[in-house]
Amino acid sequence: MTLLITEAEVRSLLTMTLALEIVEESLRHQGEGELILHPRRRLRLPDNGLLHYMAAADTVRGYMGMKLYTSIRGVTRFVVPLFRSTTGEMAALIEADALGQIRTGAASGVATKYLANPNARTACIIGTGYQARTQLEAVAAVRRLERVRAYGRDPERRAKFCNEMSETIGVAVEPANSNEQAVRGAEIVITATSPTKVVLEGAWLDPGMHINAMGANWPQKRELDAVAVNRSGLIAVDSIVQAKMEAGDLIQAFGEEQSRWDSVRELSGIVAGKIPGRSDASQITLFKSNGIATWDLAAAVRVFELATARGMGLSIPLWEPAGKN
Repeated sequence: MTLLITEAEVRSLLTMTLALEIVEESLRHQGEGELILHPRRRLRLPDNGLLHYMAAADTVRGYMGMKLYTSIRGVTRFVVPLFRSTTGEMAALIEADALGQIRTGAASGVATKYLANPNARTACIIGTGYQARTQLEAVAAVRRLERVRAYGRDPERRAKFCNEMSETIGVAVEPANSNEQAVRGAEIVITATSPTKVVLEGAWLDPGMHINAMGANWPQKRELDAVAVNRSGLIAVDSIVQAKMEAGDLIQAFGEEQSRWDSVRELSGIVAGKIPGRSDASQITLFKSNGIATWDLAAAVRVFELATARGMGLSIPLWEPAGKN
């Protein structure tokens, strides 16, 4: 029997506090070399629809799985099939829109925990869409924020975002009138946009800032200009292999200088204590997040375990084992 876990059930089980713990643990295991990760691939349909897929395995804990999602006519749908690695049976089929939003925010929270200055108290976010909420929630969970500014292009949505997030994180979130106004003076900067042009310029950065850039995961798109990337003394990514495929912020800033990738670090190595993080209080640090399947796997496993323990989900019969293909 396979457990079908709905979107509503995922939202009731996966809190940000739990997600931060899960993603940090996953990054530590990744840094220890205990996980197998396949980067995202995309299948493009003739009418510009897309099927995206990314996979991971944790054979120590006995699970493997993938995140599958479609993007068709502006609508995106996510699902995670979770398998037991010892038998191959599908343990769960999990609707994964919320799971993806929460784990992505948690990853920026973990990056902030390890890379931002410990006494950072001011933050800003550029972007007020559905991904922005969990980004800001996660950062507020790892730093004692005192002031937050937010900018999005739509004034009405910006005001709504500020009101809702002020209540969520318990800190007043102030609307800014421009990207630059939001960034100036902030110690933690989050970019969470669907980029059609650069939203963060290097000229706006101050020494000691930490940046979480998560909006662009196509090679032709970027949120940061080359100056912002070049001013970053430490650049961390979730997967160097995947970043070379889709981190447009870095791909475009590095250009033909392939040797620049040699200085890029994986966040997992920092979390695992294998490589150093921030070198001093004045260093600008950048976490370029594309999103990796090991986070989805770790979150799916925990959601499945919690749902099983609480009698949630719907058990459905699938198929009997077939012969060899």
